[in-house]
Amino acid sequence: MRVTFILNSFPRLPIGGYRVVYEYSNKLAESGHSVSVVHCRSVGGLPKPRGMRAVRTRLAYFYRSMAKPRPAWQRTDPRVRFFFVPEPVERSIPDGDAVFATSWALSDYVLGYGRKKGKKCYLFQHYETWSGPKDKVDYAWKAPFNKVVISKWLLEVGKALGAGNMTYIPNGIDHERFRVKTPVEGREKVVSMMLSRQAWKGTDCGLRALEIAKSLVPDMKAVLFGVESPNLRLPGWMRFHRDPAQGFLASGIYNRSSCFLWPSLFEGFSLPPAEAMACGCAAVTTDCGGIRDFAEHMVSALISEPGRPEGLAENLIKCLRNDDLRKRIADAGIRNISGFTWEKSAALMERFLLETV
Repeated sequence: MRVTFILNSFPRLPIGGYRVVYEYSNKLAESGHSVSVVHCRSVGGLPKPRGMRAVRTRLAYFYRSMAKPRPAWQRTDPRVRFFFVPEPVERSIPDGDAVFATSWALSDYVLGYGRKKGKKCYLFQHYETWSGPKDKVDYAWKAPFNKVVISKWLLEVGKALGAGNMTYIPNGIDHERFRVKTPVEGREKVVSMMLSRQAWKGTDCGLRALEIAKSLVPDMKAVLFGVESPNLRLPGWMRFHRDPAQGFLASGIYNRSSCFLWPSLFEGFSLPPAEAMACGCAAVTTDCGGIRDFAEHMVSALISEPGRPEGLAENLIKCLRNDDLRKRIADAGIRNISGFTWEKSAALMERFLLETV
């Protein structure tokens, strides 16, 4: 079968949603399918770069279209074909049996393709009102796509919007990389957290929760990471790693942390806390939607209301002060997340494609 995924841009730095597409591409290629991933220089409806950034974007696109590079931060199967196009208009898209939109801004393009491009599908990884007008985001949900949603929360979002033709396929985890290498017992009071400049990721809330917890648990330390350096001065007890390699993230950060703090306001699935749980961290998180697929309060995670640093801090302090609770939460998290594998997800995706096409 010939399957095409279309992405808004080429990701120089790690992006969770893009990683999901690459993982599906790898698994489908391993199963003998012909897979193409199309990256776009520009997409109508999305902000266009200006000034020197626009020049750099054009030069980068020209290089990629000539050299056909692959993302340095993600393994990709050599059988997956990469395309770099100025805009995802029909003539720039390879013929196939199924073609996936992956953002609201790609909806009109894909809906306008002729039959040669394949059955029109959409991989919904978020309710994307953070990146576009609500009416256009909702239009994509209601449009006549064959829809895949990555969490039960998104399934409920779709139902509330009146969307039909939805198939639930949760994300997988790379358990060869994200696994326990340091025993859960005896870990120091180190809390890891991802930093992001996107407001809906809740970084300010998370930092405030860390400060509250530090005032009551003085020997606590924090290890932060993110694809971009934070625009603020961090205290000495917080260490920051910029764009860590996936191997170091698993071994050098998650496996050396007793807890992982996740302050996001809403998430389609939440890969970082899932990967941290697989590495033995006790997850202290907000009820951000997608987390519900693999985390249950006081069973496999400690969960609080989004946007409330006091709630996050209270749960974090509980975990740091009660080692039996931390170990119980961490062990349950390991068991829960072990059922989420890319092999299972890819098998469900292949079944979806066979039934759709």
